[in-house]
Parts: sequence; structure tokens; C-alpha cells
Amino acid sequence: MTIELSKEARKEAIASIERYFRENMEEPIGNIAAGALLGFFVEEVGPLIYNRAVSEVQERLQARISELDIEVHEDEFQYWRKYERKPRERK
Repeated sequence: MTIELSKEARKEAIASIERYFRENMEEPIGNIAAGALLGFFVEEVGPLIYNRAVSEVQERLQARISELDIEVHEDEFQYWRKYERKPRERK
């Protein structure tokens, strides 16, 4: 699965990379180089982050599913029990 960024997200990410280089590195980075660096990280590291997120969602869903039987459990064969609790009046 290819990870795609929207145009707006890509634009903001490139601006963030440029700012990071301005504030933390000796050499600034240009727009094209920042875009290439972003593309590299999205392709190289993006799947790692994506797969981790999917794994965490699976764990959370599995935990919710395991609790589902408690939340929606219905006891079987309850018809006669409701009559055993209340004696029926006969006429």
C-alpha cells in the first residue's frame, strides 16, 4: 500500500522540514531537497509507522471484542426461571 499525502499536508511537511533545517542545521535546505527528503522518509519509514498504528488498532479492537460477550451476554433457557420466581395464580 502506497502512503499518499494530500497536497496541503505535503506542503506543510516541506515547510516544517525547511524550518527544522534553518533552526537546527548549519546549512538550510531548499524546497526541492526538502520535498525529496520527505518523499524518502514517507517511502522508507512511513510503512513502519503505518504498520505499528494498524497493529495498535488491532490490539484495541481485539480487547473490545473480547469484552463484547460480557456486554451483550444473555443467559440461555430463561423461560421457566421467570415462572419459578413468581408463582402463577390459577383461577
